[in-house]
Amino acid sequence: MIYPNAFIGPEVKVGKDVTVEPNASIFGDAVIGDGSYISANAVIYGGTTVGKSCKIFPGAVIGADPQDLKYKGEKTFVEIGDNVNIRECVTINKGTQAYGKTVVGDNTLLMAYVHVAHDCHIHKNCIISNAVNIAGHVVIGSHVSIGGMSAIQQFVNIGDHAYISGGSLVRKNVPPFVKAAREPLSYVGVNRIGLERRGFTIETINRIQDIYRYLFVKGWSISRATEFIKSELDDSNEKNIILDFIDKSERGLMRGFQSLISAD
Repeated sequence: MIYPNAFIGPEVKVGKDVTVEPNASIFGDAVIGDGSYISANAVIYGGTTVGKSCKIFPGAVIGADPQDLKYKGEKTFVEIGDNVNIRECVTINKGTQAYGKTVVGDNTLLMAYVHVAHDCHIHKNCIISNAVNIAGHVVIGSHVSIGGMSAIQQFVNIGDHAYISGGSLVRKNVPPFVKAAREPLSYVGVNRIGLERRGFTIETINRIQDIYRYLFVKGWSISRATEFIKSELDDSNEKNIILDFIDKSERGLMRGFQSLISAD
């Protein structure tokens, strides 16, 4: 159903069974996928593609210009996957010439007042809680949960299956499968509950915990820990994922449990 007082520009492509409520505005060459719901007073700008069966709630603004002084009006994009739930007053800015687009993956929930800045890439099945602010160029892996009122610094990477406590300041990279909390942000364990819910076996979870015991609990340097893990611990897919994340972690990692105790 398209309400008569919704504004839909002449170049907009709207799929089948789409609802656009009163005072919603869709501009430029935006694309709205089949079965999606655009609530009253939502705004979607050109360059935005919204997937199938998405829900976009009042006050959300998607595809506005990036809040980046380097942006000079170049053609950039926002890509929203399928089954994405975008709650009240969420803002998602399009990309810059650096990456060209901002991406939100399938089955992701962005709760009220979340801000997703330019050139971010949020992968599938994430839950981003109320009022989380995500700066530019942040990469968030799949199945990540971030507690409300957290702030993610630009260029930070967060690994798959990570859980970040509410109110956190995320200045360094957060590796896969972990729970992160405290100030400064630190390792507080493996995300055991989340992994169990997603079908990881107890044996696999215990192997992940062994890896992080050497990385974050023993007080070793990251280089010493990674060399030990490579040579002494059994090979596994999870081991490869963790080591690959660390190898590409140019910003460095959040603090370990032992280093926090030493600092205190």
